[in-house]
Amino acid sequence: METRIAELRWKEVIGLRDGSRFGYVEDMEVDLESGQVRSLVVPGRRRLFGLLGRDRYIPWSSVRRFGEDIILVEQEPQSRPPRRRR
Repeated sequence: METRIAELRWKEVIGLRDGSRFGYVEDMEVDLESGQVRSLVVPGRRRLFGLLGRDRYIPWSSVRRFGEDIILVEQEPQSRPPRRRR
């Protein structure tokens, strides 16, 4: 199964443990030096007229399976960006 980055925006992220719905992929974090995907970015709950929400970062290592319209992940999303390795 092949997919394009643009098609990820139409996939909903679902937790394997309890079936919780985290939302749809908004962006990806990519390490430009190695070309590897670090995390998927899912918008968090927006406040104040749809503004001021915190994005959730789902580490690529927690992605377990891609379906036609969902992405299954094993762990809870982080509310802040993961630490960068140097």
